[in-house]
Amino acid sequence: MTQQLSSDKIHTIAPAGHYIALRIGFAFPVEEVNALPAEWIEHYTQHRFMLFDPVMRWAYENVGTATWAQLGDDDPKNVLVQARSYGLRHGIIVSVFDGNKEGQRSYGSFAREDRAFTDLETKLLHAYVTRRHFEMAPPTNLTMAELEALGMVRDGQRLKEIAHVLGVTEGAVKQRLKNAKLKLGAKTGSQAAALAGQYGLI
Repeated sequence: MTQQLSSDKIHTIAPAGHYIALRIGFAFPVEEVNALPAEWIEHYTQHRFMLFDPVMRWAYENVGTATWAQLGDDDPKNVLVQARSYGLRHGIIVSVFDGNKEGQRSYGSFAREDRAFTDLETKLLHAYVTRRHFEMAPPTNLTMAELEALGMVRDGQRLKEIAHVLGVTEGAVKQRLKNAKLKLGAKTGSQAAALAGQYGLI
């Protein structure tokens, strides 16, 4: 059985850096980790490489894994060539999509300077991104009443207003928000509403 990779061990497999985006929907990921070199991030952003990066294009069009070397033939802006001067010489991309109705996919791009990734390392990174993708799936046990209350919190309504509109007590609204926070793993009502929005629930 293959060992399970933890987030704090990724840097040992990808010491040159990595980027992970979990559950990207229409615009933003639910969670994002950018551990690439700061100089490369600045260069990449300034030159708007996201629009031309063959690694990112592959991640949105495929599932599974690919090495950066496999993608180098379709790189009109030489993004991968330029990445090498920042220590990102060898890389792999992992893309995960489970057919969810929200259209959310997750991907991770991982780099080394010294050598190509082994098959075992590739499998471990693929398993990690897949596991995190499913861990970040939206909860399915939120009630319509809880979602209604969260939607009103997101719209800036106060507890008293929500209770009045819904025709319930403030205590009932508090309980709905408390339940929603628990199910979403949020600390505040505002955070719960933001998460529900990111998941496309409200």
